[in-house]
Amino acid sequence: MRNFIITINGKSYEVGVEEVGATASAPVVVASAPATEVAKPAAPKAAAPANGEKVISPFPGLIKNLLVAEGATVKEGQPILVLEAMKMDNDITAICDGVVHFQVVKGANVESDAVLAVIA
Repeated sequence: MRNFIITINGKSYEVGVEEVGATASAPVVVASAPATEVAKPAAPKAAAPANGEKVISPFPGLIKNLLVAEGATVKEGQPILVLEAMKMDNDITAICDGVVHFQVVKGANVESDAVLAVIA
């Protein structure tokens, strides 16, 4: 067994690795890759109207795409965004006619009952 110390995001971990089918004299080269930051989705820009109809997430998932622009006029039943859950794309539709104000951004993870948009 060979022991290694691995540093991830500034935190060190000691790891024991068992050699299988390798000779003890084989050189091991460990290169450190530069850390990359994962881009976080930006917060929605505009506040939602207080008197609009809320579009609620039916289940947890990932906002895969916004199908209409912020402030667009939509009709009841029109798809407004795509929510991916369990590797399936689900169209989320407008619940009434009006102007859509998104409360989520593309790439955001949402929980069940999260407000996705407000239609006023």
